[in-house]
Amino acid sequence: MTFEQQIARLDQIVRMLEKGDAPLEESLKLFEEGTGLIRSCGAMLDAAEQKVVMLRKTETGEPEELPFAAEE
Repeated sequence: MTFEQQIARLDQIVRMLEKGDAPLEESLKLFEEGTGLIRSCGAMLDAAEQKVVMLRKTETGEPEELPFAAEE
């Protein structure tokens, strides 16, 4: 599934769990699926963050690509 599809499914799971009318066993399965989707989406976001580059001008005014550095 794409990131967007996973987020949509996660949203659907949250809505179903918020209703509170699912049997306990189904709620647990939905919760497990949701936590798996959260882990997967987190991994996708981490991978995307690593691909981001920051552009900076050199002394000559030319753009220079540098790895994205997370703020500490």
